[in-house]
Amino acid sequence: MRERIGARPANLRSHRGYLLCVLLLLSAFNNVDVLALGLLLQEIKVGLRLSDTQLGVLTGIAFSLLYSVVGIPLAGWADRGNRVTLLTVTTTLWGVCVALMGVASNFVQLLAIRVCVGVGEAGCTPTANSLIGDNFSRSERPRAAAVFLIGGPMSYVFGDLFAGWFNEYYGWRATFVVLGIVGLALAALAGFSLKEPRVERLKYRAPNEGSVDIVSANSVPRSAVKQANIKEVFFILIRNRTYRNLLLSNSVISFFGFASGQWLPAFFMRSYGLGTGELGAWIAAIQGISGGIAMYLGGELASRFAAKKEGLQLRVTALAYVGAGILWSCVYFSTNFRWSFGFMALATIAGTAPTGPLFALIQSLTSQQYRAQSVAVLNLFGNLIGLGLGPLAAGTLSDMLHSSVGNESLRYALLATCPGTLWAALYVLAASKTVARDLDAVESEDQSSSSREAKLRVTVGTGTI
Repeated sequence: MRERIGARPANLRSHRGYLLCVLLLLSAFNNVDVLALGLLLQEIKVGLRLSDTQLGVLTGIAFSLLYSVVGIPLAGWADRGNRVTLLTVTTTLWGVCVALMGVASNFVQLLAIRVCVGVGEAGCTPTANSLIGDNFSRSERPRAAAVFLIGGPMSYVFGDLFAGWFNEYYGWRATFVVLGIVGLALAALAGFSLKEPRVERLKYRAPNEGSVDIVSANSVPRSAVKQANIKEVFFILIRNRTYRNLLLSNSVISFFGFASGQWLPAFFMRSYGLGTGELGAWIAAIQGISGGIAMYLGGELASRFAAKKEGLQLRVTALAYVGAGILWSCVYFSTNFRWSFGFMALATIAGTAPTGPLFALIQSLTSQQYRAQSVAVLNLFGNLIGLGLGPLAAGTLSDMLHSSVGNESLRYALLATCPGTLWAALYVLAASKTVARDLDAVESEDQSSSSREAKLRVTVGTGTI
């Protein structure tokens, strides 16, 4: 069967905008359980009679262990298979498990459920970034990645504002059940409305490409196209000096960032006596609004004024990290919660603005064949080190300091995390010195790969393979 292919239709081009909207919603809810859990830690601590160390396990290693490890094979699927199917399956699992958190009756049950939530959440970020890398050019990626990552600040609306007030009226158990149901609805939306670009590009070709044999194009044997395994991909990525430095930077900032962020609501409750409803509204307004604006502006400014100037983007990122560390110190030094919230808004802007350009750069730094796996490796180290150990370290340090400073122990434990951003900035600066050379090498590799694939499809189409 041969089908004559014309120009790519307008509705396919407009699908990129719709794709970003759906990915944005998935991103928002992909993180909402972590934020809701952080806000409700004090309620869960009292209800299940848990220690800060146990809470650190729940918010850290319990979630991140399988989230990080399972993300690798899921990213391999995303680099070769149908990414829409992957998003649908993993988001469904996420919704079911978040709802089950509301029926847990002890630490062991909640621990097991958190592990499963991690598995469901692992499929979103690498897969979504791979879709963005396929649909947007190098100069467009900072803006597109920033739009997707606005889901992070948006999640504060659901994870803090909604969860805070809903908890006060119906309790933390009902809160998790409702969040899980919304996750199931999003899984259905993605499954029924998104399109896999790998399937679509077989249907539409530019006019100068003439006709394409759809059956033959789908029939290229996997053995004919060499697929690198995860060990090979890992060593390919690590040999890239820019990627290696960004991996180290992400791991460092994840450790100190998750340690601070996960315990932030408990800090305000203990030090200032705020309730979950009032606190959730403050956090949603500050981190949701300022973080969302900063995320978008970071991507927009990078695409508009520093397109294909990744060295400049990285130098600005390093400066922003230094500023964020100083501002977070002011959050914990302040003795008035309004001043703390003000410094938090500024720290959120400084730390959030570079995120879109950084994730866009990861997509540009890696070849098409393993874009999802490059993000999964980033998540593996960032979450095992950061989310896995950061909250646990802060909780343990808080327990150790309690005998000397009492209820203010958490304040000083979180203050100790602030210099971590300076350490991360050093790795970003190192990456800025090698990024131009590494980007040129990847572009050359992709051009050679595309040429080989085109020749292979022609060979398959003529039946000579």
